[in-house]
Amino acid sequence: MFRISNSLLGFLNIFSMLVSFLVIGFSLYIGVINGPSECEKVFFTPSLVLGIFLLVISVLGLVGSCCRITFLLWLYLALMFSLILGLFAFTVFTFIVTKNGAGKALSRRGYSEYRLGDYSNWVRKHVTNERNWQKVKSCLVQMKVCRSLGMNMNKKVSDFNRKSLTPLQLGCCGPPVTCGFTHKNATYKIIPKSGPASSDHDCSTCSNNQDRLCYDCELCKAGVLTTLKKEWRKIATINVIVLVAVIIVYTVGCCAIRNNKYDNGYGKFRP
Repeated sequence: MFRISNSLLGFLNIFSMLVSFLVIGFSLYIGVINGPSECEKVFFTPSLVLGIFLLVISVLGLVGSCCRITFLLWLYLALMFSLILGLFAFTVFTFIVTKNGAGKALSRRGYSEYRLGDYSNWVRKHVTNERNWQKVKSCLVQMKVCRSLGMNMNKKVSDFNRKSLTPLQLGCCGPPVTCGFTHKNATYKIIPKSGPASSDHDCSTCSNNQDRLCYDCELCKAGVLTTLKKEWRKIATINVIVLVAVIIVYTVGCCAIRNNKYDNGYGKFRP
C-alpha cells in the first residue's frame, strides 16, 4: 500500500519543481534575454541560485518519495533542514538590522525627513559605500523616481508641500527644508543670494540637473535605507509564512522516511 505521506510529499515536490522552473525562467529572462539593468542585476544571481536549489531538492524529494529510495530522502531532509536554518537566520537578521530608522515629522508639511544616522552601522556601510552607492544611483535614475515631481515646472510649492511623498522622492529629489531654498517646483530650486540657510552638506550637494538632483545627499541615502527597511520587513514577514510551510513539508518527509523503513524492513513479511 502506497503511504499517504509519500503521495503528499511527491505532490508537494511536483509543485515546488514547477515553481523552480518559473524562478529560473525569470532569472534567465532578466539576466540574459532582456539584458539586465543595474536594478535588475540585483535580483539575477539570488533568484537563479534559489531556483536551482529549489529544483534540486524537488527532484530529490520526488524521486525519494515515489521510488522509496531512503538515501535520497535523507539527503532531501538534510537540504530542507539547511533551508529552515537559513530562513530562520535571515528572518531574525532582517528584523535586527531594520529595527532602527524613524522619520522626523515636519510641521505644516505632508511628510517626514529621515536621517542616515538613524540606521544600523551594517546597513549604512553595506548600502552607502562608494561602490554600491554608484549602482544605487544608476538604479534611481533608471527608475525615474523624481520625474513625476518635476514634470510641471509651474506647480506651486504649497502643492508640493501637501503632496504625500515617498522617502525616495523626499530625500533624492530636493534639498532638506533647512537649506532655505526657494522651490520653483519639486525638483527645481533657487538658491538665495545670501546662500543656504544651513551648513548642512546636502545643501551644497543638490543640483538642478535632473540626472544628479540630490542623489549624493545623505538625505537620499536615508530615503533608500527607509525604502529597503520597509521592503525587508515585508520579506521577513513572508519568510515566517514560508518557514512554517517548509517545516510542515519537512515533517511530511520524516514520515515518508519512516514509511520507507517500515516497508523495506517489514513489508516482505506482510501477507
